[in-house]
Amino acid sequence: MNEEVILMTQEEYDRKEAELNEMKGAGQKRVSEKLKEARSFGDLSENAEYDAAKNEQAELEAEILKLEDQLRRAKVVKESEIRNDRVNVGHLVEVEDMESGEKLQFVIVGSTSDPFANPPKVANDAPIGRGLIDKKKGEVVEIPIPDGKLHYKVTGISKYVEKK
Repeated sequence: MNEEVILMTQEEYDRKEAELNEMKGAGQKRVSEKLKEARSFGDLSENAEYDAAKNEQAELEAEILKLEDQLRRAKVVKESEIRNDRVNVGHLVEVEDMESGEKLQFVIVGSTSDPFANPPKVANDAPIGRGLIDKKKGEVVEIPIPDGKLHYKVTGISKYVEKK
């Protein structure tokens, strides 16, 4: 598997760890029960329920391996390491699109992105995240994307606090 370090906030790490524990506990138990029930239906060669349960088990195990790998490679960015003078993981970044004048906000996160969150969460290794990391307020950045280039001016940097 990829040995690259994955930057995460403590919140991201804790969420992934809880998700992994859920999968290893209740998730595996649920799949095991489905397999047990499907076996009771008889001939496994023509048992659609058994095939579905085996597929679900394989998907669950793959997801468990993926999360274990991410947590093993994780480097938690400590709150004390997050300074507000340069963009980093855990920051809410405000930018101005230099072409349209539109004001945008992004939360820079470690390993996961959710472009549909409000504000959108962008992984530090995604094109926009890579383009913004380590930039200062006032800097203009050029970010290559498949359709061309984005030109953003960083107008604000602050620590992001998840609203509950």
